[in-house]
Amino acid sequence: MKYLPELFERNRRWAAEQLAGDPSFFERLCEIQRPKYFWIGCADSRVPANQIIGMQPGEVFVHRNVANRYGDDDVNARAVLEYAVEALGVEHIIVCGHYGCGGVRAALEGGVQGAVAQWIAPIAKLAEARRAELEACADPAKRWAKLCELNVADVLSRVAGSRAVRQAWDAGRPLALHGWIYDLHDGLLRDLNMTVGANISLP
Repeated sequence: MKYLPELFERNRRWAAEQLAGDPSFFERLCEIQRPKYFWIGCADSRVPANQIIGMQPGEVFVHRNVANRYGDDDVNARAVLEYAVEALGVEHIIVCGHYGCGGVRAALEGGVQGAVAQWIAPIAKLAEARRAELEACADPAKRWAKLCELNVADVLSRVAGSRAVRQAWDAGRPLALHGWIYDLHDGLLRDLNMTVGANISLP
């Protein structure tokens, strides 16, 4: 604890609070995880997956990166998706973007370089492909928000086309994909009505 002692102190307080509320909390966490939900979200520190859906550790499997992207050429994302679907047997995959996403704005406006520019290049291509739709939004803030939504749709399509998801659907697995967006202004999630699945009845 030579460095960042305040974080260790916060950790001790958190662990004590969990035990006070539930003496078997950590014992249960040590069991094999079987979450029903897999969350693909943005790495933005203001969008913590578990907290905004009111779930405890162990209840949702999470993958986060800049602008909540997924691509089969990203071995990290592909490995997490395959593990979620094949090993954990999740029943719901949630792609969650958020309004005010810096990665989406950078793709829309340009001006970034290096690894970030390479990472958000698919969003920049998406913006170019949907230019007419975006330019129909006269307000720059609305244009930005629209691209955040289009990005969720694009990622959802990529996840739906992945080998792991296709194999699960071919096998008749109950697996649904959902496209959501989070609003920093009020802390609420919006369903973008993009849910897709195969041979399943959604609640």
